[in-house]
Amino acid sequence: MTLSRLLAAILALSLLAAAPLRAATFLRDADMEYALKQLAAPVLTAAGLTPSQVQIVVLDDSSLNAFVTDARHIFLHSGLIMKLDSAASLQSVIAHEAAHIANGHIARRLANMRSARNAAGLGLALAAVAGASGADPNVALGIALGSQSASQRRFFSHTRAEESSADIASVRYMVRAGIDPQGAVDTIKHFTGQLNLNESRLDPYAVTHPLSRDRLRALEALVASAPKAAPNAAAEYWFARAKGKLTAFKRAPGWTLRRAGSDPYKDVALMRQAVAYHRQSDLRRALKSIDAAIAMRPKDPYLLELKGQILLESRQFKAAEQVYSAAANRAPREPLILGGLGRARLATGNAKGALQALEGARGRDFSDPRLLRDLAVAYAKLGNTGMASLATAERYALIGRLTDAELHAGRAADQLPRGSAPWQRAQDVLSAAKQAKRR
Repeated sequence: MTLSRLLAAILALSLLAAAPLRAATFLRDADMEYALKQLAAPVLTAAGLTPSQVQIVVLDDSSLNAFVTDARHIFLHSGLIMKLDSAASLQSVIAHEAAHIANGHIARRLANMRSARNAAGLGLALAAVAGASGADPNVALGIALGSQSASQRRFFSHTRAEESSADIASVRYMVRAGIDPQGAVDTIKHFTGQLNLNESRLDPYAVTHPLSRDRLRALEALVASAPKAAPNAAAEYWFARAKGKLTAFKRAPGWTLRRAGSDPYKDVALMRQAVAYHRQSDLRRALKSIDAAIAMRPKDPYLLELKGQILLESRQFKAAEQVYSAAANRAPREPLILGGLGRARLATGNAKGALQALEGARGRDFSDPRLLRDLAVAYAKLGNTGMASLATAERYALIGRLTDAELHAGRAADQLPRGSAPWQRAQDVLSAAKQAKRR
């Protein structure tokens, strides 16, 4: 999708917003995203989808929910991942959402989108769908998403007929992928206590995925007659790693340290300990733990990335640059690792090297606001104010601040060679901002 088409999609939908937005956070972490890809791939393949074309996006939200907004993204709330107990349970959620995509439910609801003009935050929800991302010290970036408005919940909700259809399909996908479908029953049982609650107290999942005891019984009958499968050791490992990384950053460090020792995977336990010690500002113990984990998996770029993050956030800039460089050598196409390398190089004063890494990352994930912020800094340090203004304009456009985006895009257009590719990108931002004003 070109920038102009992306912005057009964001702006067209943002005009639907009519209620105040609640701040939400998209969690970006290369390790966690890789683990979720490993869990999702067999399910998506069984659903007839292409795994490389469907991104699993994690929202920083303690409620138990999952949803889809188009055919290329499945959203999981962090609270859901932390609540589930097995790879099969999480894969059942992915299978269910994949069924909504494969069965055409999203296409039908998007066709009726104009009737949802009071749905708050859809524009920025689709900005996230387009790839908005970033990270604070806990690998996160906050953007606006009005996921709690009643009108938006209605837009994202499915009918009971759609839910029944998705249940049947999801069990079929799990069996086809060799995953025990009992995970689907285990997951839905987390929500059965919601059935008698007032809507204001319902978990979002119970609203976006209407529950009923008949539906639960039908799912149990489906699973009872389906072939069973033994737990998949690789899937269980990647589930433990994704959940372990997430809880290490989301739970209190003491909570993590009390439980990490009981983790069945020693490298995951060490990784979790490293995060907890880092959050307690205990650099010595954090490095000791992550180095022990790396010794167990010396070719793992994501453990190296975590060590780079720990060093960078502890202001050990030169050491961080060296570790990020090693991680990037092992995963040269991973934009979040390249972004970390660029950030470390900026910290050491190597603006030229930072720009090389950051542009490499942008080429693979052009809509990461934090990356665009770092790009603006790198260009500014190198005296290229036109490109710095362009990166700033694109960052503001992606987070919905079109007035600021227009201002910086105008500055960029005045300084960039007329007719060049960067100049055209600035024109795309200006065009999108003007279109928003007309509407």
